[in-house]
Amino acid sequence: MTTQTHHVDHELIQAAAHVARTRCRGDNHTMAAAARTRNGGIVTAVNAYHFTGGPCAELVLIGAAAAQGAYDLDTIVAVGDRDRGVVPPCGRCRQVLLDYFPALKVIVGEGDRARTVPITDLLPESYVWAEHQLDAE
Repeated sequence: MTTQTHHVDHELIQAAAHVARTRCRGDNHTMAAAARTRNGGIVTAVNAYHFTGGPCAELVLIGAAAAQGAYDLDTIVAVGDRDRGVVPPCGRCRQVLLDYFPALKVIVGEGDRARTVPITDLLPESYVWAEHQLDAE
């Protein structure tokens, strides 16, 4: 695990917080995510909770980004509704984010403790799905 940190994208945190504040309603949508694309754009999404299990905001964001033609994300953050602030990705999201975007940076921590770390720091010694595919080099 490295301890390398990167610049904290406060505009990205604000974008996720705005979506959490204005779009999260009731128990179905309680988290918002925002990601910066490699070309500087921002994509946002909310989770889709369901008692059978529903996708987290980070996973919905992957689909929303693809629908907008954004296949290369640089940085991601998730923010909870009711002013809960930055929330780190769950284990499933960490694995999926690593598999889709192995160079992705993730904003974690709240307030003055906010920092941006590589996804690999959140999932050390992890299984990287792409490395085990038949067409992997």
